Amino acid sequence: MESSQQDLVPPGDRAAQLAERRAAARAQLEEIEQELVALRRTREGEADDDEHDPDGVPLSAQWSRLEGLRLARLDALAGIDEAQERLRRGEDGRCARCGKPIAPARLAVRPEATTCIDCADLVD
Repeated sequence: MESSQQDLVPPGDRAAQLAERRAAARAQLEEIEQELVALRRTREGEADDDEHDPDGVPLSAQWSRLEGLRLARLDALAGIDEAQERLRRGEDGRCARCGKPIAPARLAVRPEATTCIDCADLVD
């Protein structure tokens, strides 16, 4: 744990990065939720058995796909919120497993990352 503070991404940069990531995830979630509302409207006029529709993807398959995307965005938002809280407490940018700095490139791709790449390999 001999790493210096200069190895960490500056807090102002991290805060902006997390806010941008959160706004993007929120926008994606809103878009998915609008698609789900539209699908509900479509389904209101349809018979429950759309599995045998030869003209396209069944509504239930679309519903499952959108619900999976919605849950993924909710998970992403929770991870971003946790990262913002770690930043607020001054605990951001360090690996939760080994305590070393998380590479700025990793944080740029996954701002909510809690482990360095070496420890992520051990967890995955």
